[in-house]
Amino acid sequence: MVTFINVWHGLGMLSKLGILVGVDIVAFTRKHYLGMGLILSAILTVVFFLYLPIEVGGYRAGNVPLLLVNAGFLAVTASTIVVVVLIVLTRSDQVRAQLVNLARFRHLLRLMIKRDFVTRYRRSVLGVVWSLLNPLLNMLVLTMVFSLLFGGMGIDNFPVYVLSGSIIYNFFSESTTLAMGSITGSAGTIKKVYVPKYIFPMSRVLSSLVNLSFSFVAFLLVFVFTGESFTWIMLLIPIPIILLVVFSMGVGMLLSAMAVFFRDITYIYGVFTQLLFFLTPIMYPVDMLPPRVFHLIHLNPMFHFVMYFRDLAINNTIPGLWTNIICIGFALAALCLGIYAKISQQDKYILYL
Repeated sequence: MVTFINVWHGLGMLSKLGILVGVDIVAFTRKHYLGMGLILSAILTVVFFLYLPIEVGGYRAGNVPLLLVNAGFLAVTASTIVVVVLIVLTRSDQVRAQLVNLARFRHLLRLMIKRDFVTRYRRSVLGVVWSLLNPLLNMLVLTMVFSLLFGGMGIDNFPVYVLSGSIIYNFFSESTTLAMGSITGSAGTIKKVYVPKYIFPMSRVLSSLVNLSFSFVAFLLVFVFTGESFTWIMLLIPIPIILLVVFSMGVGMLLSAMAVFFRDITYIYGVFTQLLFFLTPIMYPVDMLPPRVFHLIHLNPMFHFVMYFRDLAINNTIPGLWTNIICIGFALAALCLGIYAKISQQDKYILYL
């Protein structure tokens, strides 16, 4: 604990670096940070365009537009993390106050997670058993359709392949959709008592994580039933799960903030998740995609999370450095944007609820 505090105060000293160059970083406004982000994004886009590894950005020859899009997307992600980290360091007192506030309401968060999970299966005959049956039944339908009509598209152990992708994507889709309506759905509570607004989307994501744990049990059952063998590499599976939870929490906070001011986002997001489902290699192999689509699909964060999980669970390989960097970058960028959107706008919610 002492070491963490020392590191925190040591990083906080970076805010005084501006004094050495004649710039008061603490006095920066939103416009200053936005301008810094745009400049940093432009610089990183050029750097990534020239030096991005082939396995991340695609082949240079004949693929310049897609490479530029990939470089720009990763540059915006990296610059977002840098700017938000700088904001955290220069506003350390406010960040510490938010953490203390969250600790005060941790018991409420625990109760909300329990409530969300229990009410999901209220009055159903099978109850929590549906958490196991849902992924199994979905896997069975997809396996029957694609195995009988398309011959499994040459994928070994098609049921495990489909289930490994569907449980990851379904968690993201379910958690973010529930988090998006968490603020508007809790308008009565927000108007009566003070509660940190970010607790509501957090509870939805964490309750979906409980549901994901049951889906993972279903995945293990299919894994064993189909004759697959366990390896020590599967012990690393919590890594992509944690990164996915962080990413989903950031997206959920951002969507919940947008839904307060723009209610139509709930309908638009439903169409978007349907499109994203087909842009994620859940039912089809990545090798069957044309080269241009293959490189374009790298812009889909769920592609990287699904492939990370499959590498550990099915392919028995540890993802490389760049795969980890990309997944960590997406997770942190989404979380930074979500927290910023939530904290900066939460005082205005009462006017629109």
